[in-house]
Amino acid sequence: MTVAQTTTETPGTPGTPGTPGAPGAPPGTVTRQAPAVSGLTHDQIRAVLPHRWPMLLLDRVVKVVPGVKGTATKNVAGTELWFQGHFPGQAVLPGVVVIEAMAQLAGVVFALAGASEIGYLAGVRSMRFRRPVVPGDQLVLTAEQTGGGAGFAEYRVSARVDGQIAAEGNLTIADPANQRPARKV
Repeated sequence: MTVAQTTTETPGTPGTPGTPGAPGAPPGTVTRQAPAVSGLTHDQIRAVLPHRWPMLLLDRVVKVVPGVKGTATKNVAGTELWFQGHFPGQAVLPGVVVIEAMAQLAGVVFALAGASEIGYLAGVRSMRFRRPVVPGDQLVLTAEQTGGGAGFAEYRVSARVDGQIAAEGNLTIADPANQRPARKV
């Protein structure tokens, strides 16, 4: 699998037309979007993310526009380990697992845009849970970049089951390889 890169150029430079003022781009640059990637299988997702069982939650990445947005699926099976205790007799997928699945999709969008393999979940804001997720459901996950800067990106994320919103909110993903050192106070 080829990992697509996003490139920037100054206005007037020959090349593909792009988007002025893209998140994280310096003023006066034009960002060219990398081509969309479709139909990533479980093995191809493993080539992008460092997660392994039981924490690799994405079953398929339907489509990704690197650095912009993505869609993925997660099939919820009753044999997943969290259902042993959450809750006996009334299986419900824990909300933190739903958040992690959305964060993994955001990590794929971020990594395919040139971030390092490991992106850390650095923030969760305005997360709302609208319906329980139970065994047999298929989560359709979306992540769309809404902002960012040097070494991080913010995403609007959602998880849907049968077209109904199960969870939605905002996540921040940080690239540890591109972090500025902390300042002393």
